[in-house]
Amino acid sequence: MLNEEIHLYCMPGLAANSKIFEFIRLPKPFVIHKLEWIDPLPNESIQSFSKRMCEKIKKKNPILLGVSFGGILVQEMSKIIPCHKVIIISSVKSYKEFPIHIMLGRKSKAYKYFPTQWIDKTEDFIGFVFGPSMRNRMGLYKHYLSFRSKEYLQWALHHFFQWDQKEADPKVIHIHGTHDALIPVFNIKNYIAVKGGTHAMILRKAHLLNEILLEIILNNTSTKSL
Repeated sequence: MLNEEIHLYCMPGLAANSKIFEFIRLPKPFVIHKLEWIDPLPNESIQSFSKRMCEKIKKKNPILLGVSFGGILVQEMSKIIPCHKVIIISSVKSYKEFPIHIMLGRKSKAYKYFPTQWIDKTEDFIGFVFGPSMRNRMGLYKHYLSFRSKEYLQWALHHFFQWDQKEADPKVIHIHGTHDALIPVFNIKNYIAVKGGTHAMILRKAHLLNEILLEIILNNTSTKSL
């Protein structure tokens, strides 16, 4: 594979656009393809949505990388198309890795009331997507969180909280920050730890993530802490 181009498709997190990958920079022979969210169809399943997203993958046997809810999506996509590797960042490999506050939301379905409130309360919305440490940075809202229609948010939040994957796929490579407040590491198994990494580490720890990605892809490393 080193003698030919390595195609890496990157899926952003909930409501985020591909600009969150602006600091992910890998040398040749890597080719980075940045995916964007599309509008879900009415009552669309995550499986149907994933199939439509797979239509954007033009290269065979790619590496799929997803952040947060994007990590859930690329795992669903990998069930449809053959992939060289699947890498998730700040995400989960099954619903068993969700923390208690997300499990409570899953059971109560309180998330159904989130979108309408959060479109107007931008600080709260940023806090949910990127973590509490970023909630006061209003510039992030316009720059990174551009996909936030009510229809999309209702769909995305439902499928985030209600993801039904019970068992983790052992082939999925998981990178997670030790200081992630939205998805703490307590329930996370078999992951590469990024010390001090938060839920927004795709932006704030990109230099370390670049090193980890090279190590993972070129040397097949799956258990290393930085």
